[in-house]
Amino acid sequence: MIVAGFGFRAGAPLESLRAALRLAQRGHPSVTHLATVTDKLSGLSPLGQALDLPVLAISPEALSSVATPTRSIASLAAYASGSVAEASALCAAGRGARLLGPRHVSPDRRATCAIAEGHLP
Repeated sequence: MIVAGFGFRAGAPLESLRAALRLAQRGHPSVTHLATVTDKLSGLSPLGQALDLPVLAISPEALSSVATPTRSIASLAAYASGSVAEASALCAAGRGARLLGPRHVSPDRRATCAIAEGHLP
């Protein structure tokens, strides 16, 4: 399973999400699932529909238990996680998951995306 995890600002447009995914996806296998923190699920659902991919919701508690290679001050303040995108991807990909690279930021800086490979829990 290849999961694209997302973090994004409220009201981030679909194009911001697509741009972050394009940057993160370069050179990696095709994504099979999308994931984000529970309270951002409605913002990611349009991308899931557009790509015909399932969207997984990750609890804030689960995010805070995952170590991430990058650290965002905003993410730490809101979710006690260094990166919502990285932690979402790792949580959704399951036990033993690994990031295929650090998160990528959309050119407008409204969305981030990280790709993880793993197996469902």
